[in-house]
Amino acid sequence: MADPTPQQVRDFIAAGLACEHLEVEGDGRHFFATIVSSAFDGLPRVRRHQRVYAALGDRMREQIHALSMKTLTPAEYGAETGASKAHPHS
Repeated sequence: MADPTPQQVRDFIAAGLACEHLEVEGDGRHFFATIVSSAFDGLPRVRRHQRVYAALGDRMREQIHALSMKTLTPAEYGAETGASKAHPHS
């Protein structure tokens, strides 16, 4: 079975979790995802990650060796991107 591309991992996540923003980078085995979803509202980080793993299903065991992720609500993402735009050199 061929290693998935970052776009495929993005599509897998998006198919199982409504996302307002989703970026995936990686080399076919190791991936990093930034996932923004209102489904994360009120959830601690562990539960957010569990939602992503549920969206990936068996692919997490069979195709994806490692996935690092940043899971944010839309409000958290807005605050983070707004802060970086306000202070681009910090």
